[in-house]
Amino acid sequence: MTIPFWCVFFSALLIYVAKLPAAAAMGRDKGGYDNHHPRAQQSQLTGMGARAVAAHQNSFEVFPLFVAGVLIAHVTQTQGWLIDTLAIVFLVSRIAYLALYLANLAWQRTVVWLVGIFCCLLLMLSPLLR
Repeated sequence: MTIPFWCVFFSALLIYVAKLPAAAAMGRDKGGYDNHHPRAQQSQLTGMGARAVAAHQNSFEVFPLFVAGVLIAHVTQTQGWLIDTLAIVFLVSRIAYLALYLANLAWQRTVVWLVGIFCCLLLMLSPLLR
């Protein structure tokens, strides 16, 4: 597997890693994890639990853009250090994004989010960069 495909794999895992603090908050703050109505329970979270839910949802939102960028680069046989670097920077930006979201560092989180989006867009435009 190529580096960008590994980054897709780990980015997919991060979606669910982002959910772990939310699930912990649901169990701790709301009297146990309500597996019958988890979304209703999540909507009642505050503080770090609510931020974890938001980070989890944002991970779902950005993942398709990243996958599209990697697939565009792959299908057009645009390979090399730039594609690998963009994929790695995206993955690192998502890890940082989750940490910054949980730490409630809003403007830093936005900067890191922009880095990730920029990587996705460059991956999509990578055939033009050959």
